[in-house]
Amino acid sequence: MSQDNFDAKNIYWGIDIGGTAVKMGTVDENGTILLSYEASVAFDHYDTPILQTVLKESEKFLKDNKIDPMDLRGIGISATGQIDVPKGIVAGSGGNIRNWEGSDLKEAFTQKYRLPVTVVNDANCVALGEKWIGSAKNAKDVIVLTIGTGLGGGIIVNDQILLGRAGFGGELGHFSIHMQGEPCTCKNRGCFEQYASMTALVRSVGKYCEAAAPGCLKDRPVNGRTIFEAVAGGDAAITRIVDTWIQDISAGIVSLVHIFNPELVIIGGGVSTQEELFIAKLREKVLEAVMPNFKQGLTLRAATLGNNAGMIGAVYYLIQALS
Repeated sequence: MSQDNFDAKNIYWGIDIGGTAVKMGTVDENGTILLSYEASVAFDHYDTPILQTVLKESEKFLKDNKIDPMDLRGIGISATGQIDVPKGIVAGSGGNIRNWEGSDLKEAFTQKYRLPVTVVNDANCVALGEKWIGSAKNAKDVIVLTIGTGLGGGIIVNDQILLGRAGFGGELGHFSIHMQGEPCTCKNRGCFEQYASMTALVRSVGKYCEAAAPGCLKDRPVNGRTIFEAVAGGDAAITRIVDTWIQDISAGIVSLVHIFNPELVIIGGGVSTQEELFIAKLREKVLEAVMPNFKQGLTLRAATLGNNAGMIGAVYYLIQALS
């Protein structure tokens, strides 16, 4: 799409930087993605800093689509890690990604393209995307939980994303639900992420298969898909492991509900497509456990934007910043 094919006054550039890939595209004022592009950022195990890769890929995206950056309103960036929102810097990465912490995203993109730039943590951007045009549209108080390799999320209070003093707010994976529990990469113990992520479920099922069940999962790899196929097929032992996992997720959500009193809890990540085997069970456990006054008007449902939520949410934050 060239610059002659859209009304530039209403077109924004969304960039979603994850630990393995960067997604970018042009997004209009209604949240519609007009063009999209994806590239690896981990192709050499981060020997090439992610920021360097993203800047190079941004040039390719513009060139391939014949877009003049000056015809765009600004750049909204969603990025993995602890993001200092006012400065637009990656302030922390949990030690998981080399050559990422300290990356000055805002400065780099501002200098390169001379456009307004905002930078927000990717999980908070997922919440903003769902709030704008997804499952949380029209809701004012929302908790969004993204379940994947790790566990992230965002909190929307009275229509505004909760960022905290420097932008680190909404780190939902790192409050403890088992004080003497599993050690976490953040140096604490029993963090929500250590029990509620897909990694935690795969680890639990993997231990079971290694210790007690030769031929477990019919000798297929242990992953989310094979686990839920086993549950659907009636595997009682794996179903019990999944039920324990769902109970741990529920415990964390109940605590969050009691703190923030939301009207809506949104669950994202690949597992959110499992309505009957996961979402419905989680909903039941949460509604059973929350106090009666918090239960009134409370809904739990799956996210709808999938892998596009971060890019869309980054643009939504940019639009709000420009208004």
